Amino acid sequence: MRICMVSDFFYPSIGGVEEHVYNLSQMLLSLGHKIVVLTHAYGDCSGIRYVTGYLKVYYLPIKVCYNQCILPTAVCNLPMLRAVLLRERVEVVHGHSAFSALAHEALMVGSLLGLKTVFTDHSLFGFADLSAALTNNLLEVNLGMVNHAICVSHIGKENTVLRARVAKNRVSVIPNAVDTALFTPDPQQRPSNDIINIVVASRLVYRKGIDLLAGIIPRFKNTPNVNFIIVGDGPKRDLLEEIREKTNMQERVQMVGAVEHNKVRDFLVRGHIFLNTSLTEAYCMAIVEAASCGLQVVSTSVGGIPEVLPKSLILLAEPEIDAIYAAILTAIDRHQKSSFKVSPPVANGHLPSEANGKVKRRRRKKADTPTSPSQLPSSSAPPADQNSPAEPVMCPYRCNELVETLYNWEDVALRTVKVYDRVLQERSFTTSELVFAVWQHGSWFLVFFVVAHFLMHLLELWRPRKRVELALDIQRTPS
Repeated sequence: MRICMVSDFFYPSIGGVEEHVYNLSQMLLSLGHKIVVLTHAYGDCSGIRYVTGYLKVYYLPIKVCYNQCILPTAVCNLPMLRAVLLRERVEVVHGHSAFSALAHEALMVGSLLGLKTVFTDHSLFGFADLSAALTNNLLEVNLGMVNHAICVSHIGKENTVLRARVAKNRVSVIPNAVDTALFTPDPQQRPSNDIINIVVASRLVYRKGIDLLAGIIPRFKNTPNVNFIIVGDGPKRDLLEEIREKTNMQERVQMVGAVEHNKVRDFLVRGHIFLNTSLTEAYCMAIVEAASCGLQVVSTSVGGIPEVLPKSLILLAEPEIDAIYAAILTAIDRHQKSSFKVSPPVANGHLPSEANGKVKRRRRKKADTPTSPSQLPSSSAPPADQNSPAEPVMCPYRCNELVETLYNWEDVALRTVKVYDRVLQERSFTTSELVFAVWQHGSWFLVFFVVAHFLMHLLELWRPRKRVELALDIQRTPS
């Protein structure tokens, strides 16, 4: 199967969508499929590049307009997109992120070429503000031309079905995953005294609830055994630094700044508790990575977060300062009462080979690998303000083992392949069906679609498909 992943967001940029596209592509390559990635140029990173595993990446020479996204023109990049899709003999075009204008344009070009199209939505959107209304309308038009859509959580599916007015049977839920071999526990990095480290790793923006974090930090001014490690950067960093100065907590609140994704684990393993204060999330990768490193997670109960982790790994609270503060105190109490004994890890931080073997055997059994949130352990933790008994903290290595059982890229890739197989069995959209879908969902976009349709015909006359030089495939070396 020949698949083209398309998104404005890819390496060297760092983020959840970039990581998802990269890891999914690598796993699909290992399953024997041909994968190419389409994105825009990042500075000097342009042209055709090969990354790990002979993953072919097209860094197209398109200027960035805003926030790493290209200007949505609908037709200006059509000749280049058509050439790449034909050259690589693509069968399925898979776009990622509702913010990506390049993904939307590639999906339209793929539909006009008669290819099968799939779209993955990674975010939640509202309905009130102007930006959300425009994005929802654009998404509604594009999903009318897409064979199938994928969301990373059930709440994300509900959100997409409502705002894009797409039939729910055309939307599947496939969660993200985490590389548990990279995010391994190392309790020896934690303070040996009674100090409790609370780690925060996110972009410091309003949507991540940094204003809530700014209200929580002063609550621990008179609790000298609680420190904060804040990883990430953004416009709200000045607010946190101001709070740190006002409370004289310079020695207890460490502002790390932005770090590369492969170095995040070095800061996670130093903590006991991971704090997430997001105001909206479709699926929070950060809490899964933290749980894989053995941290007790405290998070706001918003979006798709309640369906991500079982209650043994997470404490949920309403997005209010008092509720989050109470949840943190509960997590601290659990750590102070925990009595688990941590065995010395092997060189790579994994459990001994015998335990790892059991995990791998469980992953091979379909019945033991959750394929839907209904198969996961219950993740609806009681509100933090209730007088619930403090549960013991799970051993960090057992946390890693559990996360590996629940979320792994092999399972995500296999479920994605099932979606590809399904759309390949469907017939391609006719031009009249595409015109009707565009007119029904967004008549304003019909002008751009008609121009794109005639431009495709002109390109077919000027450079027919049979004259497009096909790309040579590089054979992967068996590992």
